[in-house]
Amino acid sequence: MAGIGNVFEVPELRRRIGWTLGALAVFRVGAAIPIPGVNADAIRAIFNAQSNGLLGFLNTFSGGAMGRFSIFSMGVMPYINASIIVSLLQGAHVFPVLDRLANEGELGRRKLNNYTRYLTLLLAVFQSFGLTLAITKMPVPGGISVVPNPDWFFYCVTVLTLTAGTIFVMWLGEQITEVGIGNGVSLIIFAGIVERLPSASMSLFELVRLEEIGLFSALGILAALLIVTILVVWVETAQRKVPVQYAKRVVGRRMYGGAQSYLPLKVDQSGVIAVIFAVSLLAVPMTAAQFFPQSPFAVKMMDLINRGNWIYDWVYALLIVFFCYFYNSVSINPQDLADNLKKSGGCIPGIRPGEPTAKYIDWILERITLGGASFVAAISVLPDVLKRDFNVPFFFGGTSLLIVVGVALDTMGQIEAQMIMRHYEGFLKKGRIEGRWFNIGEETHS
Repeated sequence: MAGIGNVFEVPELRRRIGWTLGALAVFRVGAAIPIPGVNADAIRAIFNAQSNGLLGFLNTFSGGAMGRFSIFSMGVMPYINASIIVSLLQGAHVFPVLDRLANEGELGRRKLNNYTRYLTLLLAVFQSFGLTLAITKMPVPGGISVVPNPDWFFYCVTVLTLTAGTIFVMWLGEQITEVGIGNGVSLIIFAGIVERLPSASMSLFELVRLEEIGLFSALGILAALLIVTILVVWVETAQRKVPVQYAKRVVGRRMYGGAQSYLPLKVDQSGVIAVIFAVSLLAVPMTAAQFFPQSPFAVKMMDLINRGNWIYDWVYALLIVFFCYFYNSVSINPQDLADNLKKSGGCIPGIRPGEPTAKYIDWILERITLGGASFVAAISVLPDVLKRDFNVPFFFGGTSLLIVVGVALDTMGQIEAQMIMRHYEGFLKKGRIEGRWFNIGEETHS
C-alpha cells in the first residue's frame, strides 16, 4: 500500500494518471452514445446471436461499443490496420522514402505518424461503410429490422459519424501516450475489455445459481483462469540474459571496465501488439465481404473466418506468430546491438565481436521468439477449442486475458519508471557536507 501511496505523492505522475483516467472515461461515455435512427433491440439481438462469432469478438475489443452501434463502434481498429500497413511497407523496403524517414529521428517519426493518420482516415471510411452495410443487411432474430428502409442520407450520416468517432478515439489514444501514462491505444482496448468483466462474472454466477454448472466446475474454471494468468505474467516478464564482459581500459590515472553485465532479451518482446494486430487484420476480410454479401465469394469468406472453426484458429495462431517475429525484426536490430557492444568495449564471452556477435544475438532471438509466440498463440486459441470441443463455458477468452495482463504490466512498468526517475532527480539535487544535508538553493538543514 505504501508503494501505491507514493504514486500520488509525485505531482507529475498524479497529473498523468488523472489525465489518463479522464480520457478513458470520455471514451466510455462515447461508447454508450448510439447512432441516431438505429433500433437498439435489433442490434442487441444481432450481437447476442453472434456472441461467439468474429463480430462478437470485435465487439469485445470495442468495449461493447459495436454491440450498441455507438459513435465509437469502430474504435481504434482502422488506426491499428493503418499502423500495420505502414510498418509492413517499411519493413519490406517497398518505398525508400519510408526507410529514410525512419532514420531521420524525431522529425521522421512525426512524418510517419502523419502518413499513418491519413491512411487511418481512408480505412475508417471504408470499414465504417462496410460495418453499416453489415448491420443493416444482417438478418435479425424475430424479424425486426435494424433500420426501416435505410436511404443514402442514413448511410452518409452514419459513415461520417463512425469515421469522426474513429479519428477522435485515435487522437485520444495519442494524447494518453504523450500526456498520460502508458500506451494509449492499448489502454483504450484494455478499458473496453475490463468493462465487460462484471457481466462475465455475473453470467458465471448465474449459471451456478441455476445449477447449469456445478460448483466444483465453476471453481475449476476460476482455478484454471488463475493458473493461466500466472503463466501469462511469467512469460511476459521472462528474459533471456545474455552475459556481456567489458574490457578494462585506463583513462588518465583511473581504470574503467572489467565488469560483467548482461543483455536482457524478452521472451515475448511484442507483448500484446501481435495479438491486437492479428485481430485487426482478421476484421478486414469481413469488412470487404459486406460490400457484396450475397456473392458466393463473400459467403465462403464469412464461413472461413467465422470464429470457432479450425481454419480461423489456425489462421489466427499463425498471424500471431508472424507478428511476433515481425515486431522483433522492426524493434531489435542485432547488428546495431553488436556494434554498440563493440564501441563500448563489451563482448559476449566465447563470441567474437562484430558480425559473429550479431549472428549469435539473432540466433537467440529466433529461438526465444518461437517459444514466446507459440505460448501467446496457444493461450489465444485454447479457450475457443475448449468451448467448441468440450463445451467449457469460458466468459473471458485467452486473447482478452493476454491484453489485460500485458497492458497492466506495461502500464505498471511505466509508472515505476516515472517514480524511479523522480526519485533519482531528487537525489541528484541533494548533497552532504560535514554531516549536514542540504537542498540546492535552500538553507542548510540538520
